[in-house]
Amino acid sequence: MPADSMSMIIMMVVMIGVFYFFLIRPENKKKKAMNEMRNSLKVGDNITTIGGVVGDIVHVKDDNIVIEVGADKVRIEFTKWAISTNNTAEKAAAKEKEAAIQARKQAKQKKEKKEK
Repeated sequence: MPADSMSMIIMMVVMIGVFYFFLIRPENKKKKAMNEMRNSLKVGDNITTIGGVVGDIVHVKDDNIVIEVGADKVRIEFTKWAISTNNTAEKAAAKEKEAAIQARKQAKQKKEKKEK
């Protein structure tokens, strides 16, 4: 009987570990990344809200931001938690990634030319 209860306890610990590493930990990392993104917003960034509104930031407060939307330059105030993505930062990251890929390709081509 003690062996059965011990194996049951071990199985429960393993299940909790699996849940932690595959569900809880990645979700906490995602929340932390979103908070960092929202805290690093600055005037001029192009953002998208969770409701799909796209605009440029014109004013940043502690917990709120004001964005300009559309050709009419309508200003709307949102709380920071309503920001889904920072389009400006994503475009910059994509450019850096593309530049790194191009640099690797050029280095590889130079290496191949030297070998010939």
